[in-house]
Amino acid sequence: ERTGKVLGEFCRCYQEQYGVALFNSVRYEIEGNGGPQPQLLHRKVPLEDHVIYSGNLFQYIEENKKWRNRFCVVPHNYGLVLYENKLAYEREMPPRVLVNSAGYKILTSVDQYLELVNSSLPGVTPKSGHSPILKCPTDFPLILWHPYARHYYFCVMTGKEQEKWRAVFQDCVRHCNNGISEDSKVEAPAFTDAVRMYRQAKEQYGTWDMLCGNETQVLSNLVMEELLPELRSTIGPRLKGKAQERQRTWIQISDAVYRMVYEQTKAQYDAAMAKCEQERPQMESTIRTDMDQIITSKEHLASKIRAFVLPKAEICVRNHVQPYISSILEALMTPTSQGFAEVREVFFKEVTDMNMNIINEGGLEKLGEYMEKLSHLAFHPVKMQSCYEKMDQLKLEGLQQRFDVSSTSVFKQRAQIHMRQQMDDAVYTFETLLHQELGKLQGKDDLCKSIQRILERVLKKYDYDSSTVRKKFFREALLQITIPFLLKKLAPTCKGELAKFQELIFEDFASFILVENTYEEVVLQSVMKDIMQ
Repeated sequence: ERTGKVLGEFCRCYQEQYGVALFNSVRYEIEGNGGPQPQLLHRKVPLEDHVIYSGNLFQYIEENKKWRNRFCVVPHNYGLVLYENKLAYEREMPPRVLVNSAGYKILTSVDQYLELVNSSLPGVTPKSGHSPILKCPTDFPLILWHPYARHYYFCVMTGKEQEKWRAVFQDCVRHCNNGISEDSKVEAPAFTDAVRMYRQAKEQYGTWDMLCGNETQVLSNLVMEELLPELRSTIGPRLKGKAQERQRTWIQISDAVYRMVYEQTKAQYDAAMAKCEQERPQMESTIRTDMDQIITSKEHLASKIRAFVLPKAEICVRNHVQPYISSILEALMTPTSQGFAEVREVFFKEVTDMNMNIINEGGLEKLGEYMEKLSHLAFHPVKMQSCYEKMDQLKLEGLQQRFDVSSTSVFKQRAQIHMRQQMDDAVYTFETLLHQELGKLQGKDDLCKSIQRILERVLKKYDYDSSTVRKKFFREALLQITIPFLLKKLAPTCKGELAKFQELIFEDFASFILVENTYEEVVLQSVMKDIMQ
């Protein structure tokens, strides 16, 4: 019942945002994009059917409370697939476990885990001297913790293995968290804006740590965020047994509820999507026919909201935002720039090493084998780790409290995804240019000179593109930090007055123009000049 209520509210929000997103998409298509064009080529067809990583580790099986050796495979979709052993995988037997790691945190100590478990059920903490909920047979655990879903427990024999698997698991989490396709120019913005508007209506502003995974996972997190405190206060006091037993039961209950919520969410969200898709042709036809009138109507509304909001917003920006923009930018720039410099360095080293191998032993015959390895570079969790870990230095410290940013993980992951994309674009551009040259080459020396020349060309293109990508990332991050803060500050004096602007919207265009969105655009304009500078 509660899930249905939350989803009902959200789907109404989504249907409103869908019209706005459709209008923006059609307008963008007609007016075009004046931004800088990338120099590097982009892989149109993703690399499929390759294994990103595989190996053995121990898994704790909760049913019989035993640790078992498992063979873990990470395919191109970044799922974690666990088999009984390597032989079972080679014989194509069904896997024991499939894990989608969206929303999970990777922990490398039992103490970290116990701290999170103890805080998940207040008032239930095992007494000192009592055995904890989990004991690990080695000193190198890897625990996948989720605030709502079941937890997974692994361990390995050495610190080096632990570091490798941690990099692999983090890559899986990073990829699965980024589960909303950016290719959909209508559904994705409609969805993320609807999540934001829904949370802001509940006075929850700013970045949200659980915007992780595909749409159904994100919505399930949205429901659980509201449902879990009630469940905890209802069920928590009734749990029986020792503290560890109660904790274990609570984790199982939370996981069972999460799975029920997920099923209901999927059905209800799919129905809302289908309804929007059904109405889309008619809406698109109206937009294309009345584009000029819709733009005029929206600009008239914006001018009225601007006259009301802008003076207050500008004072707020001047007093509370402007003085801190350069500090936020500095905090973001150092680790991000170091990460992108490391991507360049890793790419340069890999191509140079390949060239040396061709000179020393390979020649043209081995080129195919070397290029196959190079093509997967961006998706090699261990080789990319030195780039990704530069973002671990990102600290917003006092700024985080001032601007009510719950954590920096959103920005870290975004920058890391950009790094992986830039690496793959550089590799793909290198592959394409080398392929064009191959027919003209005479022997090993010619090949090596050609590789060196192409490498230099690709690095120049990379420098141009990575500068553009970083600027865009900094701009988006500054907006993500400052806009929710401004909206929260302005809410007491502005939000209640917005309803009076509704009458300015011509009824036929009400699906494409929303007062709330136009108000947010005006607030964005108040800070945009400072951010662009």
